[in-house]
Amino acid sequence: MSSATVDPRRPDKVNRYKPPSSNGQQGNEDLMPDYMNILGMVFSMCGLMMKSKWCSWAALFSSCISFANNRVSDDSKQILSSFMLSVSAVVMSYLQNPTPLTPPWAST
Repeated sequence: MSSATVDPRRPDKVNRYKPPSSNGQQGNEDLMPDYMNILGMVFSMCGLMMKSKWCSWAALFSSCISFANNRVSDDSKQILSSFMLSVSAVVMSYLQNPTPLTPPWAST
């Protein structure tokens, strides 16, 4: 019975979780959402200016990746504006030329 009353836990060995501190260090940050955001904006502008459907879809894809990997603390207005710009690039490219997107290796 004495073994049932003995507590095997050791409160002096408990290590509480402490999140890593971000003291302005860039080493621990994940910069992929920022890179994808910039890439989405570049592809959006190329899709709008050159009327390229491939660039527009690449912009939408990279904006979705940026939005999915975004942290809560990041600026959501910039991510949302990049996403809306890429959606508008896709819409405008199909409004100007409603033919379906064909792969470059397909013969026309």
